[in-house]
Amino acid sequence: MNAIVLAVVVMVALSMLRVSVVFALIIAAVVGGLAAGLPMDKIVAAFNDGLGGGASVALAYAALGAFAVALSRTGIAQRLSARVVEHVSHSHHAGGELALVKWGMLGALIVAGGLAETLIPVHIAFIPILVPPLLHVMNRLKLDRRLVACAITFAITTLYMALPVGFGAIFLNDILIANINQAGAAEGFSVTRNLAPQAMLLPALGMVAGLAIATFSYRRKRSYQEVAVAGEHLGHAEQKLSRRQVWMIALSLLLALVVQLWTDSMIFGGLVGFAVISLSGVIRWREQDHVVTQGMHLMAQVGFIMIAAAGFAAVMKATGAIPELVAGSVELIGDNRGMAALIMLLVGLFITMGIGSSFSTVPIITAIYVPLALGFGFSPLAIIALVGTAAALGDAGSPASDSTLGPTAGLNADGQHDHIWDTVVPTFLHFNLPLIAFGWVAAMVL
Repeated sequence: MNAIVLAVVVMVALSMLRVSVVFALIIAAVVGGLAAGLPMDKIVAAFNDGLGGGASVALAYAALGAFAVALSRTGIAQRLSARVVEHVSHSHHAGGELALVKWGMLGALIVAGGLAETLIPVHIAFIPILVPPLLHVMNRLKLDRRLVACAITFAITTLYMALPVGFGAIFLNDILIANINQAGAAEGFSVTRNLAPQAMLLPALGMVAGLAIATFSYRRKRSYQEVAVAGEHLGHAEQKLSRRQVWMIALSLLLALVVQLWTDSMIFGGLVGFAVISLSGVIRWREQDHVVTQGMHLMAQVGFIMIAAAGFAAVMKATGAIPELVAGSVELIGDNRGMAALIMLLVGLFITMGIGSSFSTVPIITAIYVPLALGFGFSPLAIIALVGTAAALGDAGSPASDSTLGPTAGLNADGQHDHIWDTVVPTFLHFNLPLIAFGWVAAMVL
């Protein structure tokens, strides 16, 4: 068995057996490295070298966690949640009101995720700030958080696949089209940027279909305990804020966004937001260390998984088994054009599941996928759809992807949302399977 396939299977199997994802990644990296013939010292060296790639992301999550806990200490979000719950509880048409709030909240999260990928490119930074205060409303609605996880993952994944704006411009133009043209240069093949949204429309519709199925799968009510989220205390919702403090809190949100866009760093955005709230007087000076510690605790799982995932990806690249996996799949294809498209999609799924990033998968697969697709006579649109979908597969559904780690960070703020069974498995089933189907259709009809 190919070392990459073996490593991904081990990682997923251990994660589903409720072994810590961090330990699952480390064990899978060792198994994959040994299977590829790497000595243990080189596996350790490659893993250690890769750890630095996830350190900045982990620190960014810690800064955002501190900011999120500081916002929670103000009690503003809790009061807003309490008012929503009170309103729907005392309504004469409580059932209809609850349904309206449920779908309105899901729609708002999807819009927020869409904006975070396009016009306000903050990616998943909005999740630990926006989602935890809404958990009280979700509890009152008995809303299945697996549906919320699917909705958020849909929002932060679909738009970068189809719209060349924000992160979509980076994925479609700077990565997908650029690498396809580089790989096709020897064959005299090139594509233009305007073709990417057309090619990725059908795969994006697969995501829409997956979300529609998820709304049916998780339509039943699910009960959760009413407990405080990280950094929240019941007294904070009743404390009175001065007008100056309210303005300072609003300023913290604005500056956190502006600084993040200006510096292109979630770390500095979170730190500035935290500093402004601290100056408002809502948090006592001697409590700041405690708030930062709570913020790190809130995001610790995500941060450590991202660091371990970077080490895992480094070992996988060091094995040299990724090109072998792509090239070896050619033997299974023969002259069957439909089988060629399916195999390329499945190989992309395994690579992205292990690396956890569709952006990093494109450069790996284009060098072999483009000549192979040209040999089978796929059109330019079909080639873009194949490579783009193969890279996106696994982004939703990988235990190490920020498309799944982000939703878990927000929904597990009260310790009642499991990363694997409540985020990874639902998003894998509802998005990767439709993506394979719609991506295959796109490759065959375009």
